[in-house]
Amino acid sequence: MAFRSNGWSVNNIAVIGAGAWGTALAIQAARAGGQVVLWARDPALAAALHKSRTSPRLPGAMLPESVHVTAILPTAAIIALAVPIAHLRSVATQLPGIGMLVACAKGMAAPDGALPLEILAELWPDRRLLVLTGPNFAHEVAAGLPAASVVAGGDAASRAAVITAFASPRFRLYGNDDAIGAQVGGAAKNVIAIAAGCVIGAGLGENARAALVTRGLSEIAGLAVAIGGQAATVSGLSGLGDLMLTCSGPSSRNMSLGLALGRGAPPDVALAGLSGTAEGAGTAAALVARAGRLGIEVPICAAVAGLLEGRLDVAGAVTALLSRPLRVE
Repeated sequence: MAFRSNGWSVNNIAVIGAGAWGTALAIQAARAGGQVVLWARDPALAAALHKSRTSPRLPGAMLPESVHVTAILPTAAIIALAVPIAHLRSVATQLPGIGMLVACAKGMAAPDGALPLEILAELWPDRRLLVLTGPNFAHEVAAGLPAASVVAGGDAASRAAVITAFASPRFRLYGNDDAIGAQVGGAAKNVIAIAAGCVIGAGLGENARAALVTRGLSEIAGLAVAIGGQAATVSGLSGLGDLMLTCSGPSSRNMSLGLALGRGAPPDVALAGLSGTAEGAGTAAALVARAGRLGIEVPICAAVAGLLEGRLDVAGAVTALLSRPLRVE
């Protein structure tokens, strides 16, 4: 029997944001059997998507007929927010007041480093809030290739409802009650991926990338615990798994940004060359600021923030990291 809340079935799903990830989630929800509404901010884009069933942000993927595309913010039992974190607050403010909210964005908002669910809790303190996060490239999820992710937060029944709404034989979802750890993993891994791209772009080698990614995982765990999460969560899909994927190659926009920076491109040029949003670029400074307020050292993330702000070049960032005092791991 389908889970129901206030008369709404889990098959009533809205995905807010028609970028690559939002479109992939809408396709996946339809694949799982749902009747899905996909919201696009631009009415012209919504009309074009609804008519053509194809998205310029996700070439080769087709929207099933069960996905209705609209520019009017819909009401649904489950509302998945797949907008960049920089726009999360403005979009969430306009949402109808019914249905559980699932944050699918990754990052920390400027200037204070707020996590997605912290923003939603401020706006909607009485609603059930969850996060869906993990090592997922949108084009692979849309194509139905095997993948796994995490639904964190809320009560067990809410997690079960979201899992039922999105899971299929090739998209495996795990429940987790540590929403903080899951969100920090998803946010910080994008910053580490920029650093990994810089290492490869600058020709520093695979040894350096392996060392940087491993120490980056330690930074993520320390920050997660300081905010109130669990270190074990960072060792799972929403931390280590996502970090491995995002640091693995140019399919990652954050890795691509790092590659360009490592090859000497100025930050504005590197950012302009991306085909979409590299969430790590907007997160780096906010993450470093929040870590500083908590007394947590995040030297790799700080180096990335310095690169993006033009205060460091790659050689200076490497020198700063390698000159840190020796310590026990």
